[in-house]
Formats: sequence, structure tokens, C-alpha cells
Amino acid sequence: MGRIVRINDLDTEGLAPYRDTAELSLKAQGIFVAESPKVIRTALDAGYEAVSLLSDEKYITGQAADIVERVGDVPVFSADKKLLEEITGFKLTQGVLCAMKRKTEDSELPAQIHRVAVLEDIMNQTNIGAVFRSAAALGIDAVLLTDGCSDPFFRRTIRVSMGTVFQVPWKFIGRSESGYIDKLRDMGFVTAAMALRSDTVSIEDERLKSADKLAIVLGTEGDGLKTSTIDECDMTVKIPMAHGVDSLNVAAAGAVAFWEMRYRGDTNA
Repeated sequence: MGRIVRINDLDTEGLAPYRDTAELSLKAQGIFVAESPKVIRTALDAGYEAVSLLSDEKYITGQAADIVERVGDVPVFSADKKLLEEITGFKLTQGVLCAMKRKTEDSELPAQIHRVAVLEDIMNQTNIGAVFRSAAALGIDAVLLTDGCSDPFFRRTIRVSMGTVFQVPWKFIGRSESGYIDKLRDMGFVTAAMALRSDTVSIEDERLKSADKLAIVLGTEGDGLKTSTIDECDMTVKIPMAHGVDSLNVAAAGAVAFWEMRYRGDTNA
């Protein structure tokens, strides 16, 4: 069971992960911060180790009581709401934060893998979190990110993903100039670029549905995918739009694509 540590000021030893808003600094220390009981439980279930907790007092014997029991002999910092807001810089609507140790940078990809989402240079942490949540819900086996993407273990991404960043395997890959599309093709994937071009195939195209291994490639807001990436992919796919809308947010587009192009099993069986 965690050690309850009542704090009365901002300088208490061990609070640095909660005061530090520089995500890269936390990453350099091998730490990330998970927020809310549900997300923390998901991380613990996935084998991540708690360093400490920061909790609203009522959560310790309430919604986070089981977490306090699980984390071992780590400090559980407790304070009133006003001091918690001073420490973190925002209102803790979910009542509890947990600093946790990172594992290795990337996940091992599953042996049997049929659908991957590929994110090219997406920096918006909210969008990455939303893509992970859709990927988990809609049968994507793994998420691959170019090294121009934001880290999936940044606090906002973890929160928006509802902890699915701990459930869906992910891995950083090189940028397009390093030939990552060729690497995907070498792994047996058909590559489908989601882009606003005229030379596209229907999102309902049978080749997309029947592909045994399909990589769905999504680009950043505004500019979208690089032209070179689109040209290298096997197919370009555009979601049909109504009412003059030209595009969807990348997370919404990803959700539509994941569902429409989901793996349907061995159609030859």
C-alpha cells in the first residue's frame, strides 16, 4: 500500500513530475504522468510501475482506494484542492495523478498483424490521443508514428486516449525521406494514403477491405500527407463529403477509415 504523505507547500520533495510541464524533460527522466483512476488502472494493468501518486484527499479512500493498495510502498502525496491546483497548474477534475516509469521507447508489434495506422508528423497531442482511442475501439493492431510526431506518452495524449496508448502497440518509424513506405511494403502491407486528391479510390473499394495487411496512412492537420508519401503509397483514399465540407479532423478521418477498412478475416476461408 502507498505511503500517505500530507503536503503543505510546493517544495515537498518528489513533486517535480507534477510541477514540470516540460514533457521532454519528463521523458528524459524516463517518466510520464497518467491522469484519472481509469487511466492509471489501465497503465498498471499493462505493467507500468508507479513512482508516486498525487491525489485529492477524498480519492485516497474513495475512487482511487484500489490504486493506493496496488502501487506498493510509493509516496501518495495528498493535499487540498487549492494546493493541488497550484502544484499542477490546472484543476484536477479527475482527482488523481500518477507518475510512472517508462518502459522501452517502442512496443513489440504483434506476430499476427493485419491493420496498422501510420501517423506522419502529427504534433497535436489531442489528435494523437483520439487516434489511439479510435484505433483501440475499431480493431487497429498497432500505431506507427514518424519521428516528426508528438510522443504518445505526453500527458494530454494519454488523457485523451483514455489509456489506450497502453493497450495498442506503437512504434516510431523514420520519415518518408527514409523510405518508410517501402519498409511497410517489404513487411507485406498494402499502403493506403488518406488524402484530398482527385486520383483516389473509394473508401469502400474491395481491395481495401480484402487486403490481408493494410497500412492506413494519415497526415498532419493543415498540410496533410507529404506529396512524396502519397505518391509512394499503393492507393490514395478520400472520404466522400457533403455540404461543401472539404475534410475532417485527422482523428475523425482516422475513425471513419479504421471502420471502413477493418480486417474482415480470411475471405478465402
